[in-house]
Amino acid sequence: MSAARASSGGVWGASWRRLKTDRVGLVAMAVVGAFLVLVLLAATNQVASGWQQELGVPNAPPTLLGPQPPEDTGIIVQPKGPNVDLSDIDPLAPRYAEWAERAKAFKADEAPRAETLPLGGDRLGRDVLAKVLKGAQVTITVGLLGALVATLIGTVLGALAGFFGGKVGDLLEWVYNVFTAIPYIVLLFSFAAVAQHMNLDALDAAIGRSSRQVLTVALVLALTGWTGIYRLIRAEFMKHRVREYVRAAEAIGASQWSRMFRHILPNVSHVALVQLSLHVVSFIKSEVILSYLGLGVGVDQVSWGTMLSEAQNELILGYWWQLAAVTAFMAVFVTAFALFTDALRDALDPKLRGLE
Repeated sequence: MSAARASSGGVWGASWRRLKTDRVGLVAMAVVGAFLVLVLLAATNQVASGWQQELGVPNAPPTLLGPQPPEDTGIIVQPKGPNVDLSDIDPLAPRYAEWAERAKAFKADEAPRAETLPLGGDRLGRDVLAKVLKGAQVTITVGLLGALVATLIGTVLGALAGFFGGKVGDLLEWVYNVFTAIPYIVLLFSFAAVAQHMNLDALDAAIGRSSRQVLTVALVLALTGWTGIYRLIRAEFMKHRVREYVRAAEAIGASQWSRMFRHILPNVSHVALVQLSLHVVSFIKSEVILSYLGLGVGVDQVSWGTMLSEAQNELILGYWWQLAAVTAFMAVFVTAFALFTDALRDALDPKLRGLE
């Protein structure tokens, strides 16, 4: 029996073999891995380090569209001729030529700006491609870090409440009811507002203000989003703690912590993974809301949330490329992450282990 177990590699070895047979899951895992590599490169300034540079003309179109015709400014150009005196029509007309020469001299000192950019430019002429790559660093970090911490909190507290019950369960149920009694959006804004006014100068000096802001947003989302995971994990532990395999582990002398995290947890991990996937998507949306309201990342940073906030004003004027770029990147990452976690959930589902 021990030889068979060694050859199978245990629960995790069997799960990895099932995952390798899921082609969609492997492709999704590769896409998620590519995004994580992109986040790492952006964090180390290997890519998109110059996202704040104004490389193009304001609202430069994507390269595939080519240069666009100039907009109609609504200024009526008066006819010129020997018998036309513009000063009678416009008192400032004699100054126009002087102002035009000054503008040319000022622009001559600037680097020439591109008429088009790969994915277009924003209202200041910044490259949308560089912004969306840099924004991926902030948004994916917030979504993944916040979801991981929320899943960890919900899983640990749910395991304690479901396995021990009694006074431990009653205390954790009281904490859960306090959090769920307050509407989520109000609780989120309250935590974010408190975090905004906390004195964190020491932390800013240690890790930098930008990193501290990202960490703060992730922790705010985690501290307000663990309740759903707690409820499901608690129910699973209550169901599994009386099953035969847990009773057998207790009979051979396994400790309570061993039964909780070595025997029960692998059998309920698929529930935690589903919640992790849902919370990543939810936290990315929450980051968009917080950044739009000024409670998220700072103005000196860019995220997919701040880009969507900018894009809504540009869309009214017909500049759709920033919205299209950030939506496409977000859709690809969210879809790939959901497919990967679904495949991982199926690989870890105990109901499928007997089908091998």
